[in-house]
Amino acid sequence: MMNYPHLLPIKEVGYNRMRLEFLGTGAGVPSKERNVSSLLLDLNQEKGETWLFDCGEATQHQILKTTIKPRKVAKIFITHLHGDHIYGLPGFLSSRSFQDGTSPVMIYGPKGLESFIKTSLAISGTHLRYPFDVIEVNEGIIFEDDTMTVYAQPLEHGIPSFGYRVEEKDKQGELLPEKLRALGIPPGPIYKQIKENETTILPDGEVVQRKDVVGDDKRGHVISILGDTRYLPNLQAFVKDSDVLIHEATFADEDATLAYDYFHSTTTQAATLASEANVNKLILTHISSRYTGERIEQLRLEAATIFPNVTIAHDLYQHEITK
Repeated sequence: MMNYPHLLPIKEVGYNRMRLEFLGTGAGVPSKERNVSSLLLDLNQEKGETWLFDCGEATQHQILKTTIKPRKVAKIFITHLHGDHIYGLPGFLSSRSFQDGTSPVMIYGPKGLESFIKTSLAISGTHLRYPFDVIEVNEGIIFEDDTMTVYAQPLEHGIPSFGYRVEEKDKQGELLPEKLRALGIPPGPIYKQIKENETTILPDGEVVQRKDVVGDDKRGHVISILGDTRYLPNLQAFVKDSDVLIHEATFADEDATLAYDYFHSTTTQAATLASEANVNKLILTHISSRYTGERIEQLRLEAATIFPNVTIAHDLYQHEITK
């Protein structure tokens, strides 16, 4: 990897495990149309858990409008420590204790995050029923297990801000029954044994190599989620070949000076990065409250002139990640 019509329906249907659900898509302060930043990555079918990216004010209220159970949130990734990305965190952690949440939580984010959480809980007299750990991140791999790797990348936002790249590891190809039948091996439990072992010795002594009877490995999904940032062309390597790139678009292209002054990006800047990094899908979020109604479609069209496969997320928008 280290080479490095108006509003769409709430759900884009696909047949896959991973699903993104946007709990808040506004910038700075909540509005009538948009809550502040928070995003769920539903991995329940893959890992039996959900990951949360940012936790702005009222995130726990937004979760009540979804099918996600707070106790299923096993990891929380905070992009940066501005209030519209973290003020919902103490409340969410506290409420999770009252909703059968006894499983541990891992929380990742910039330096200072642990102090913010522990101070908030201590001053409010909050005692959690589950353990949690805070990992203050730097550039590079911040998490890895047998199915996933998560990378962090510094952005440019005036205070430390990070993007996260979630890579699902490649999966073994499908067993090819026609090749087994050609070897004279009828269907049965032996098929499972052959798929699970590099070498299988049949009752008659014949040796079957798994690599000879399975298809090509299936490429794992890649999701890049950027925190607030100025446009950075050097992010191409970090988000390259992502199935989905989630990028802030706080401002319209006509407000590019404001975007730069406030360490944010525009619609066309996000689209340019998506185009140059060969991503499949671009989802824009963190939209300023100055843009409402028909202006939202205008923002999308701005981006679409550069990168056609683009959506502007709205609160509770879902996207299933498909190839």
